[in-house]
Amino acid sequence: MLQRCAWCTNDSLYLDYHDQEWGVPLHDERRLFELLILEGMQAGLSWLTVLRKRENYRHALEHFEPARVAGFSDAQIQALLNNPGLIRNKRKIEALRPNARAFLSIQETFGRFADYLWRFVDGAPIINHWRYQIEVPISTARSDTLSKDLKARGFQFVGSTICYAYLQAAGLVMDHTTDCFRHAQLAQTDGGHATARLTQPQPRPAE
Repeated sequence: MLQRCAWCTNDSLYLDYHDQEWGVPLHDERRLFELLILEGMQAGLSWLTVLRKRENYRHALEHFEPARVAGFSDAQIQALLNNPGLIRNKRKIEALRPNARAFLSIQETFGRFADYLWRFVDGAPIINHWRYQIEVPISTARSDTLSKDLKARGFQFVGSTICYAYLQAAGLVMDHTTDCFRHAQLAQTDGGHATARLTQPQPRPAE
């Protein structure tokens, strides 16, 4: 039986996400936009709740095409608020349009959002070596910096904790624990991009 990270339950959606997506270096623009939006939707909820609604979001948000979301009308935003397949939090739904516009702005400035984002880890994934789930931080100085920069560029729902979860999900920081079968796999590869930088476990900062 495969050993997985302690946070992963036996729900099939969670298993697939953990085994195939979480921590894999991501450079695809649309998928980076999708993850950023979904991480914001998670605020105050479980990630499994978001995963169960992901296909609904893909349909409602034009498969996470940022240019289309940026151009949503007020009527379309209201339709999202009335959509029972989504998390109908008014502030989160209303943040979709400005977040899409901020995403496009970064693409215009840097050429690609991926080029902007990967600057925060100097272009290579950080491979951590946590033995236990309790050691894994919920935010870091790096996520603080990303959060501050995204907010300055007009993004909403991008607090440091959300940003750290985003860095983990998109593979900029690999936080599978060392007893998880995915740790060895991802520590040996960087998805065809820059060489991964290894780090040693550090004490978790006091809350």
